[in-house]
Amino acid sequence: MSSASDPLVALAGLPGVADSVDSVRKAVDRVYGHRVMRRRSGEITSEAALRGARGSAALSGADWALEEVRRRTDFGAEPEALTVGAALRLTAEAGQLLSIWRQSPLRVLARLHLVAVGSTAEGDVVGRPRLAGEPVVEPLVEAPLPSADEVAGRLDGLSRLVTAGGSAPALVTAAVVHGELLALRPFGSYNGLVARAAERIVLINSGLDPKAICPAEVGHAEQGTEAYLAAFDGYLSGTAEGMAAWIAHCGRAIELGVRESTAVCEALQRGAA
Repeated sequence: MSSASDPLVALAGLPGVADSVDSVRKAVDRVYGHRVMRRRSGEITSEAALRGARGSAALSGADWALEEVRRRTDFGAEPEALTVGAALRLTAEAGQLLSIWRQSPLRVLARLHLVAVGSTAEGDVVGRPRLAGEPVVEPLVEAPLPSADEVAGRLDGLSRLVTAGGSAPALVTAAVVHGELLALRPFGSYNGLVARAAERIVLINSGLDPKAICPAEVGHAEQGTEAYLAAFDGYLSGTAEGMAAWIAHCGRAIELGVRESTAVCEALQRGAA
């Protein structure tokens, strides 16, 4: 598929994006080459999932300490606990949906929303894009909501991009999936969590991070809400500069996730974890 017919490939050609792609690839290669990964990769994957869920929940308003997330077993009715529980369920579910993603991304998104809502599901508003007039609860993002018709059309376009495959770098595809879902907020709740879980799926499924040890959610949280929203404004602008800035922000998030997992590897190597 040529860059003229593949908008993701065209985005990869924006100024600075190739540098972000190269930097991310080198960082990922370094952590995969760590000697601990040869013996204890499962432990790194589990820890990355926990830390990624914590980071995603923090961006959705539930900024809990890692040890609180680790020890807690009750994620009941209190709003922050519900958010953390949803983030943990999504991180666990993402790895189960990889084989479906390339064939039916909309089915995966519906499943992610169902998993996020969990036992609090009410009626038929869960697991499907919102209809005209239905409210959206998304405390972080205040950008105007696209109409239900626009959501349906753009979700279809996003689905076609994913199922078509193409040669765009994983970073670019993941950033666009994340940004588009955050822009559309297609569900009545938990759109930020779902968007970041979908980004995770793209990074794993693309082969960039097959063992899920590079939690971008950690990096998004570490860069802070203000930087996250500023970069997202660039995505919303649709300009070349804005899109490149959003992709670079997502690339930096992956690199920070790599740094987190590298620290876990080092701790395991020292016998301190």
